[in-house]
This record gives sequence, C-alpha cells and structure tokens, in this order.
Amino acid sequence: MTKRVLVTGGAGFIGSHYVRTLLGPQGPGDVSVTVLDKLTYAGNPANLDVVRSHPGFTFVQGDICDDGVVTPLMAEHDQVVHFAAESHVDRSIDGGAEFVRTNVLGTHTLVNAAHRAGIGTFVHISTDEVYGSIDEGSWPETDPLRPNSPYASAKASSDLIALSYHRTHGLDVRVTRCSNNYGPHHFPEKAIPLFVTQLLDGRTVPLYGDGSNVRDWLHVDDHVQGIELVRTRGRAGEIYNIGGGTELSNKELVGMLLDACGADWDSSVVHVEDRKGHDRRYSVNCAKIGEELGYAPRVDFHQGLLRTVQWYRDNRAWWEPLKERAAL
Repeated sequence: MTKRVLVTGGAGFIGSHYVRTLLGPQGPGDVSVTVLDKLTYAGNPANLDVVRSHPGFTFVQGDICDDGVVTPLMAEHDQVVHFAAESHVDRSIDGGAEFVRTNVLGTHTLVNAAHRAGIGTFVHISTDEVYGSIDEGSWPETDPLRPNSPYASAKASSDLIALSYHRTHGLDVRVTRCSNNYGPHHFPEKAIPLFVTQLLDGRTVPLYGDGSNVRDWLHVDDHVQGIELVRTRGRAGEIYNIGGGTELSNKELVGMLLDACGADWDSSVVHVEDRKGHDRRYSVNCAKIGEELGYAPRVDFHQGLLRTVQWYRDNRAWWEPLKERAAL
C-alpha cells in the first residue's frame, strides 16, 4: 500500500534532496509525497523541478505555523518528515524571534495536528548543535542538551516538544540529529556553498577567528539514507544521530576548498572576528543508528567535495540569482 508522506520544508536543501530521492528511480516506490513549504528565501521551487511531473508529487505553499493549512493536510497523510526550519546561526544571532516562531511554534502546530489526525509516523529532523560544544569524544543520543545559539536553542526546544507528544499522547515521533551537511542545491549563505561560489567568482572568503573550530561533515546523500532508515525501520520515541565521520577544522576545510577551486590562501582568505558564542567542536556518536538500522556513511568526503564544487561550477544559473537577491 502506498504511504502518503507529508514533507515540510521540501523545497530547501536537504528536504528537496530527500523528495528527489524518494520519487527517483532508486526510491522505495511505495510512497506519494506532498511538499509543504512557505518558500522563504532558502526555499527554491527549482529544487523540485525534476519531480514536478511525477504522479506521486504534490506541492502546497504554506506556513507550518498556520493550523488552517496544516490540519487538513494531516488528514490526508500517513506519515510526516519534518525539515522546515530557520537554520542559519548567523541570522539567529542578529534576531532570534523568527527562529522561535518557525522552529518552536511551527513544530508544535505540526505535532499537535499529527496527533489529532492519527498520523502513523512523525520524523523530526534536528541538528547536532542542540548538544552544544564538546572538547573531546562524541555525543551519544543520551547526552543532555546544551545549545548555545538562538538557532540551536530553538531546535532543542522543538525536539522536546515533538518528543513530548510521543510520551504524552503516544504519537510515533522519531528524531534525527545530523552533523553539518554539504552537497548540491545548498543555499549559498552556508559555509561550503558560500566559499565555493565566492572562490569561483575570484572573490575573498571569510574565516572566523583562528579557524580551529571543528565540524563533522555529512554528504546530503548519506543524510537522506539515514533519514529513510529511521522513517522505515526506526523506533517510536527514539533519537538517532547521523554523522559523516569526517571531522575537519574550518581552516582545513578552507584549504581543501582553495585547492578544489584553484585559489590561493594569501589572496583569497580574510580573517574576521569570531562569531559570538561560536561552538568549538561538534562530534556525534553514530553507533546507535549503525547497530540498530545498519547506517554507515558511503560518500568519501574528498570525492563528495569535488563533486559539490563541480556542481556549483556547472549550475551558475541556479545560485547566481540567489546571491543577488540575498546580497551575499
């Protein structure tokens, strides 16, 4: 029987990749997908062009905070995969109100409607940033939440709200927490697409502080693989970390991007004042999803990064208008 899956934020970077994968030739074949997306600055209808004619695809433009939109949609679906979120840390530092509204109120609107509609499975997509910062080792899912930015705090709040509907009402909520994603169709305000597009235009790139902040990098293909395992085989009320297994300092990452774009350090990198509350290191322990669901990252970081750079070389028509509108 075909599962009717509602995907929120499905016109964004990760959400659209998930939708293209579900409805693509390697997809499960037993799903129809409705994308609910407000189409804010980071939501791009072009990300869904390849599936727009698919008989199992529907698009609805709307706000996840609008119960009048959400409630009737829930009644027509069996499962939810919830990507929609404000996600750029720098924007949250400048003003966190929209992050609280979308990430907290929006998630509550969705899980409350899902509970009323009797939704079978609700997968809530979160981030490793809810754990805070870790000097050594890696976070298991049982570690306490210590978010430091307004963005991470709003996501941590949304995790707790979603899980509360499992514990209070029995809603089948499954939470994923991923490390830093990279890949094609990534809005060019985030580190890798911003740096790549700047370097391809012969412009400089900013490096926060001393560049020693460490992140684990996860190709969007691997992230989607993990999400599908959680949707189809995960357990209700559980949290699953999804990581890529490649930890790099920002300085190391910039060096790789300079090499990939044929640029040099002295003329291309500008050191800037460190971001407020900048977490030093993120690292998730992925043993749980590996042991329970068989997850393991498949994309070699070096090859994945080179393919990502090449995608931006080949798709200027996709990213140049976005940078012009956002004045990046």
